[in-house]
Amino acid sequence: MKRTPMELAAMASAAVPGLTPTGVAGSPDDAADFDAALLIDDAGRRWRVRSPKHLEASMRLETELLVLRTFVPAVRAELPFALPYVAGTVRQGELCTFVYSHLPGAIRSIDTLMTSGRSVATEIGRAMAAIHAIPRELVTKADLPSYSANEFRQRRLNELDQAATTGKIPAVLLRRWEHALEDVSLWRFKPTVVHGDLHEDNILLTGERVSAVTGWTDLRVGDPADDFAWLIAANDPKFTETVHAAYLEASSDPEDPHLIRRAALSAEFALAQWLVRGVAAENSTMVDEAVEMLGTLEEDVLAQEASDRRDSQARTANARAAEAEAAAAVRPAAAKVTVAPITPEAAPAASGSDDAAPDTGSVSRVVGTGTGSDTENGADTATDSPEPGESERATVRAVEAEAEADEAAVSGVDAEPGNDPESGNEPVADSAPGDGAPRDGHSSQPGTETTALPLTPVPDK
Repeated sequence: MKRTPMELAAMASAAVPGLTPTGVAGSPDDAADFDAALLIDDAGRRWRVRSPKHLEASMRLETELLVLRTFVPAVRAELPFALPYVAGTVRQGELCTFVYSHLPGAIRSIDTLMTSGRSVATEIGRAMAAIHAIPRELVTKADLPSYSANEFRQRRLNELDQAATTGKIPAVLLRRWEHALEDVSLWRFKPTVVHGDLHEDNILLTGERVSAVTGWTDLRVGDPADDFAWLIAANDPKFTETVHAAYLEASSDPEDPHLIRRAALSAEFALAQWLVRGVAAENSTMVDEAVEMLGTLEEDVLAQEASDRRDSQARTANARAAEAEAAAAVRPAAAKVTVAPITPEAAPAASGSDDAAPDTGSVSRVVGTGTGSDTENGADTATDSPEPGESERATVRAVEAEAEADEAAVSGVDAEPGNDPESGNEPVADSAPGDGAPRDGHSSQPGTETTALPLTPVPDK
């Protein structure tokens, strides 16, 4: 049942003796759990009233009362901001309404905080570091929840299983959260004191300074990333980075490399927790709101995954192109082979005495033999020359054959009188009767005459 600010003022008068409200106004709070108002009494003092809407919210307020009592003056003095005092309570049935003393400062919307400048973001980061530096013994001695890193991860897994039983969580989100929770390296953090319900409605500012922090109903020892979830939900990376940088500067603990990633997971998972609470309370409005927000988150996740795939493919293509370019730069250039035509070599000069005649380019060859008869008229002479189209080897063989014929012709001319080539007398074939022994190094079959054709005359030296 929703209570109006005037009803809350009347309840405050019953909770705090002598309180006479002269003014009242609604105050931002967790709308699903509490009705809240700000009061001004006849002395000009300010008060805050919080009235629970259901039993669970009432129990949270009673837990906060226990927390605030553990903040003894020595602890409060160490904090850079003020904490509320419980001035009185009033019970109606199972629900208990609390009245808190006035705190300095005012609440600002998240949009106002993000546009308030770097100094405000820095102040918020320092305030968060101070909360996480509160001695853990203060929480454990008050019998408040305390989790190790592994216990906290297991608790999240149990909550995920419970959310899955509703049948209203998109499969994409269930898979995403399950993979994150199974990544053990992501959950290696140092447990600290955690506010547990930190957001813009529980931070009061005076000028650019955080003057007070309220809403201590969920104080516990657990994952410090939970207190960053509201910053991720604000969807202003620059604002979040500034707060985180100030937090790291003010904190004495080593930097947690996965804190922001777990904070994003916590912000997403809060929607599943909201759904579970709505189902448990049989509140159709809460369920519908949760389902709608989960659907929007699913669309955002799918779009992000598609963008990541495109970026990954582009990086892979660029890497392959770079590798190919680098390989081409170091590969030796292919050797160039120039094919030049091979011309037949000139016929070698005739071997023999130094008086041999120079080669005139025309060589006569012996074409026939006879037995005791002159074969001059029947001799067929021809000039050897390579036929067009003959191969290189055929050309070489022809040249060698011509050279041998030339040498044979030169050696076969008898220098006796009457056989002088210049006189025009016919050469007489030299024959050796009887044994047919070779003469001048040339072999001849017995009874065979060899006729040599005229060669160019050898000039006198």
